[in-house]
Amino acid sequence: MNSTRLTLAALAIASAFAPAAHAQDQKMTEVVITANRIVADRASVAGFGEQALLQTPASVSVLTREQLQDLNIRNTSDAVKFDAAIGDAYNAVGYAEQFSIRGFKLDNASSYRKDGHAISGDTQIPLENKESIEVLRGLAGLQMGVAAPGGIVNYVTKRPTDANLRSVVLEVSERGSVLGTVDLGGRFEDRRFGYRINAAGERMRSIIKGADGHRSFVSAAFDWRISPQALLTVDGDFQKKSQKTAPGFQLTGGTQLPVVDADIFLNDQPWAKPVETESSNIGIAFQYQLSPEWKAAVSANQHHFKRDDYTAFPYGCSSEELWPGYCSNGDYDVYDYRSLGEEKKPLSAKAQLQGKFATGGIKHELTGGLSFFSNHERWGDYVYDYAGVSNIFHPVVVPMSTGVLGPVSERRTDHERAAFVHDIIGLGEQVALHAGARYVSVRRTQATAAPTSDNFWLPNVSLVFSPSSKLSYYASYAQGLQHGGVAPIETSNRNTALAPGKSKQVEAGAKAEINGISLSAAVYQIEQGLEFTNPGNTFVRQGDDRHRGVEFMAQGKVSRELLLGVSAAAIDTEQDGTGLAIYDGKRVTNVPNFKSTVWADYVVSAVPGLKLTANWQYAGKKAFDLENKVMVPAYHVVNLGGSYATRMGGSSVILRAQVKNAFDKFYWRDVTPDLGGYLFPGAPRTFQVSAQVDF
Repeated sequence: MNSTRLTLAALAIASAFAPAAHAQDQKMTEVVITANRIVADRASVAGFGEQALLQTPASVSVLTREQLQDLNIRNTSDAVKFDAAIGDAYNAVGYAEQFSIRGFKLDNASSYRKDGHAISGDTQIPLENKESIEVLRGLAGLQMGVAAPGGIVNYVTKRPTDANLRSVVLEVSERGSVLGTVDLGGRFEDRRFGYRINAAGERMRSIIKGADGHRSFVSAAFDWRISPQALLTVDGDFQKKSQKTAPGFQLTGGTQLPVVDADIFLNDQPWAKPVETESSNIGIAFQYQLSPEWKAAVSANQHHFKRDDYTAFPYGCSSEELWPGYCSNGDYDVYDYRSLGEEKKPLSAKAQLQGKFATGGIKHELTGGLSFFSNHERWGDYVYDYAGVSNIFHPVVVPMSTGVLGPVSERRTDHERAAFVHDIIGLGEQVALHAGARYVSVRRTQATAAPTSDNFWLPNVSLVFSPSSKLSYYASYAQGLQHGGVAPIETSNRNTALAPGKSKQVEAGAKAEINGISLSAAVYQIEQGLEFTNPGNTFVRQGDDRHRGVEFMAQGKVSRELLLGVSAAAIDTEQDGTGLAIYDGKRVTNVPNFKSTVWADYVVSAVPGLKLTANWQYAGKKAFDLENKVMVPAYHVVNLGGSYATRMGGSSVILRAQVKNAFDKFYWRDVTPDLGGYLFPGAPRTFQVSAQVDF
């Protein structure tokens, strides 16, 4: 396996020195250059039409390729630190990066997108072939169909470049983690054809001692300029990842936050194995400019995810009859969990027609289309057997269980068909009405319940007032649709998914650009049905989950040398209508009432090429349980870094260094209610250095 990763990296690096091809002009995504950052002017998740983000009635943030590089972002967990509206949601080291937006946990089957198409969020999504990360905060029913009410994370794939691109990155972190990446782009001798190749090999030495692994990745994207009006793009990628996962902690004695070191590894049994995942994508898109005012596009993506899951899983304390909860002395029950051959195969396709016209003196920007989605999930009868008792502070070896795995078969299928239409109606020079709807037909079959089928209308209407090209105000109303949650393994209806449910959102906001500084603010309310495990140990949807919030973002150059970015989010969450006094009126778990992040980029003019960076994150206290009996303290984290750009041997070289959690603070970054409730500590102080060479 190590030789395979090294061979992939070596071949890609060798290709980086191939002779350069001639450059040719190509229309690229429009961006606005702000100081030494590149800020995206548009985002595909913002809605239909070609409005700049400044004029769109939605809360959207974008991290561009340049920002991903400059901010040392290697995974989505690094990226979301710069958006205060996003939080961790059972984001276990070595398992899957899982998040919440506006306090709502994202759906692994529908909330993560590649070029607008749903992909599985059940493993680390590679960033080596991503041009940008777009985040839509709030309902995406009109734009995307079925999705969690918090929003959408969309990964935009890198495309062939005009000029030759030859870039290599080597990164080393403490404890021996090593990452090597290669990015190659350009056009063939026949200038109508372009290519983009990315490859990566990574040896992971986690900050949690023992949660180690490795990862290999390769991707390719090609385009064919068939004519000035027609463009065909094709891309594919493959990732293989193997890493032991690090389970979280439960309350000691069932009531107290555990006092532990952040690097303690509870999955430390000699028979525990790494979680093995494979994921791949094949995407295709065709665009045709029918006339100066009208264009058509079709696209599709086939995703394939496979996982073999092994864990010595900590849960409960039999001696004190705590389920969940660890014993007062740190003992915990160990379960042998094995689930092999898990598979998900989401396939999605979309066709749309977009154009501009006028009726009388009223201008229209109309978009209409059809979409299709299907997902087939397979798994087998897993093993989840009691194996013995270990201790947080004094690990004990327990024997592996004798449980036998059952056969793998298809257990759940989802189908979604939709038609959508959206019109941006110009009501004068300063006012635009955005009106649209999506009609969705969803069908689900699962082995543990009767098939379900239903149809939904998802309306969306917004009004935008733009007194100038640099200032806009908006108000919007939207409805969304999300699949029901899946009952956890310890419940009476385990592995059964609840029926789809609708959500509603009202939002008002303002966006501006003042002296090169981008500003945005929004206030919103989102409601959906509350899902939880009731006192009868059944997973249900009962009552309401209501989130009200205020968000603010700013980014820009405040002086010749200093670039600042700020993101802040205040959220008031409430559970209501459950009929259970212990839950009604209480805060939703794992949602801080206030969260903020501030980052700075300072150019040291006395030393050409030198930049210093800093990032300060704050999160308020969070509720651990539905009854709000235990609150997890607030925390501050400071990250520091710097970079130095120079030229060596005719090549551009950027050296970067970073120290995460510079003051080595202990904090609970993730307080998930999943699987009975677990706490995950944040990483201790970690150093990393990298070198980027562009030939």
